[in-house]
Amino acid sequence: MYQSLKEECFEANLQLPKLGLVLFTFGNVSAVDRARAVFAIKPSGVDYDRLQPTDIVICDYEGRVVEGAMRPSSDTKTHALLYKTWPEIGGIAHTHSTHAVAWAQAGRDIPIFGTTHADHTHQDIPCAPVLTDEMIQGDYEHESGHQILNVFKEKNLTPSEMEMVLLQNHGPFTWGKNAEKAVYNSAVLEELARMAYLTLKINPDTPRMKDTLRLKHYERKHGKDAYYGQEC
Repeated sequence: MYQSLKEECFEANLQLPKLGLVLFTFGNVSAVDRARAVFAIKPSGVDYDRLQPTDIVICDYEGRVVEGAMRPSSDTKTHALLYKTWPEIGGIAHTHSTHAVAWAQAGRDIPIFGTTHADHTHQDIPCAPVLTDEMIQGDYEHESGHQILNVFKEKNLTPSEMEMVLLQNHGPFTWGKNAEKAVYNSAVLEELARMAYLTLKINPDTPRMKDTLRLKHYERKHGKDAYYGQEC
């Protein structure tokens, strides 16, 4: 019944180890079907080299299993809340990539230092603060989603202009128009995190890039008069 959705999710998940974004059973990708109000997600604790399309689990926006014999990812409720709250996103990826996790463990936003960063988003990549004890001891994965939503509200960000976030002491979550774009954004985030780390190692006093250059690079790719790439 959900074969094409499972295939999309399966193929996206296989990209995580290929891109060096996960080890062993770390991480997960999901893909949503808005018409049927369900999403497909990797089963919990399954090695990528053993994963099959039939293993993919289908859940609703409350994180309840609709179809599948395996338990879904332990992060399922985080994905569910983001899908439920942000109707514009079509796929979500969560990795444990080294440099992005390092920034998350440090509890720091990733500063915007150069045009590579500005080509994808025009602001620092936010790090949502660590959950309170009450949140951790309660519905932890659901509250993790709330913590992501809270930092976007506080910083007045939308999921279309900022397709990535860090969760303090945990790691990165990314999203996009589909699962493939969510994985792409995970790879981009890891590279931006690595570049920012190296920049500060070379010069700890490096300033953020100037506003005119920051906005120029973002707008030429994402603005109403964008001219990057080819016309469809």
